[in-house]
Amino acid sequence: MSSVTCHLPPVTFPSTRLRRARMQPWLRELVAEHRLHPSDLVWPVFIQEGKNQETPVASMPGVSRITLDILVKKAKKAQALGIPAIALFPLVDAQRKSPLGDEALFKDNLICRAISEVKNTVPELGIIADVALDPYTSHGQDGIVENGKILNDATVEILCKQAINQARAGCDIVAPSDMMDGRVGKIRAALEAENLSDTLILSYAAKYASSLYGPFRDAVDSAKYLGAADKRSYQMDCANGDEAMREIAMDIQEGADLVMVKPAGFYLDIVARASSAFAVPVVAYQVSGEYAMIKAAAANGWLDAQAVMLESLLAIKRAGARAILTYAACDVAKQLGR
Repeated sequence: MSSVTCHLPPVTFPSTRLRRARMQPWLRELVAEHRLHPSDLVWPVFIQEGKNQETPVASMPGVSRITLDILVKKAKKAQALGIPAIALFPLVDAQRKSPLGDEALFKDNLICRAISEVKNTVPELGIIADVALDPYTSHGQDGIVENGKILNDATVEILCKQAINQARAGCDIVAPSDMMDGRVGKIRAALEAENLSDTLILSYAAKYASSLYGPFRDAVDSAKYLGAADKRSYQMDCANGDEAMREIAMDIQEGADLVMVKPAGFYLDIVARASSAFAVPVVAYQVSGEYAMIKAAAANGWLDAQAVMLESLLAIKRAGARAILTYAACDVAKQLGR
């Protein structure tokens, strides 16, 4: 069969006026290349012990730590808004923290009880559980510390037990966010060995050592334990992009079902590269600092919080993210519903 080459004339003005398709709202909607939908969003939630309590996080306007009775109610509302999943992060009492983060392995810990209660009440809502030790350690690091060094392999052994603990509680997706080498493969093998093969792994494959995590650390109360230390020996250097591709490729080879880029808005180039290079879905996390900056600027009257939040999330999706974790998920879902 012969091929026919179509030679288009040069695009010139006035025969071509690109503004024509922007003139009316319905036209802009008709030709939009990307759309944001509630089903694109995952809502990260901070949980705490107690009953009927909401504790506002000062550095994250509109965000609170909530007790499990309130979590169940809000989980129902999130699901009704079309949000497909929530991600849980615990506030662990100081007396339960330890150098090895033992609390992470107890089957009746806060996160496991939260998973069970939500699954029993809203079974159709997906639950993502963070696999990392920093909420549980008395030093605020994501791993075991010995003589000032983070021990990779010893940490991974504990992370495997933590992931199994969460999966047994009913978690749909375990999300190792620690950035230890080799942990995805070890967690996958551990889940298979325990007949938990249906549990997905969302790997924080490209998690940067960003300065944007401060409000999150306030929310889980880890900042004061971390002190002047940092996480640069295991989280990624902000200068590197090719290294992120290697990290993602390795995690996929080890069995990751989804991969995460974090932060999202400051690393759209990594989101775009990853979504183009890999067939595995790319998830992006609009982190606490990104959220807080928008809220703080809006509080000062410098911008429209709703408009900027929508724009920021649409940009993340345009870059190639299949799903976005954002603290604004419920507010955005309501706005999109209207």
